[in-house]
Amino acid sequence: MLGKFKLLGVLLAIILFAVSGKADAAPDWNSNKIQVTGMGVANPALVRSPAHAAMLARRAAVADAYRQMAEVVNGVQVDAETTVEQMMLTSDIVKTRISAVIKGAVIVSEGELSGGGYSVTMELPLFGGNGGLAETVIERPQTIEPFPMPAPDYRPPTDYTPPAIPDYNPPKYSGAGRYTGLVVDCRGLGRINPVMSPVIKNANGEKIYGHKNLDYDRIIREGMASYARGMGEADRAGSNPLVVKAINLDDLNATPVLSMDDAEFVLYENSMSHFLDKIAVVFLY
Repeated sequence: MLGKFKLLGVLLAIILFAVSGKADAAPDWNSNKIQVTGMGVANPALVRSPAHAAMLARRAAVADAYRQMAEVVNGVQVDAETTVEQMMLTSDIVKTRISAVIKGAVIVSEGELSGGGYSVTMELPLFGGNGGLAETVIERPQTIEPFPMPAPDYRPPTDYTPPAIPDYNPPKYSGAGRYTGLVVDCRGLGRINPVMSPVIKNANGEKIYGHKNLDYDRIIREGMASYARGMGEADRAGSNPLVVKAINLDDLNATPVLSMDDAEFVLYENSMSHFLDKIAVVFLY
């Protein structure tokens, strides 16, 4: 029994010598991953050799990285109203699964620091199937709901001019069925709040895009959208995206809202080329 308490004391000493603090990392919503860097130093009272010091410092850095990863994951927004932490508080099953996902984070780089100490960088995918967070927090719908269709009397524009975006010269409108994806320009409306399961609404508050419209296994692998600072990061939407301007952000700034005309246009074009089905969606912020 005494040996167990001694071992616990050693482990606590290692962890307490992690260079700890509040995690300032955040999910990268363009690449859909979380990356954190833990740092640690060895407790001088425990060090027996330089090699042993490096080993203890590494353990402390790994413990610090796991702590930071858990902190970042807890704060991830699943949808506009729910964080991962809230899901864990309401379900022990979800809590257990998320804990397993965090333990599965991959070390992508590590090394000794000049002057002593150790650094460990870990990554965790938000999506990607095996090991990703999405499968634990996004519910599989019982059925796939079809995308809404535009009004029967809707007529698309014969010449569409997208909103002006710096360093982007859009291709000339070439007719229905030619768009490869959707870019929703949310700039100037306040910072959009990234979520794992985003929604797009029209001005009447009706959803025109959500996870229940999509192939579940595909969104678990690829995510539902990316969040980009400019068109140079909007590769997900392809070479000829339909670009529309959001008129405001709803649901705690997580949901872009489109004018009725733009929403109808998006649905009309999607009925031709199915870019929403292909989750080729980007939000500019």
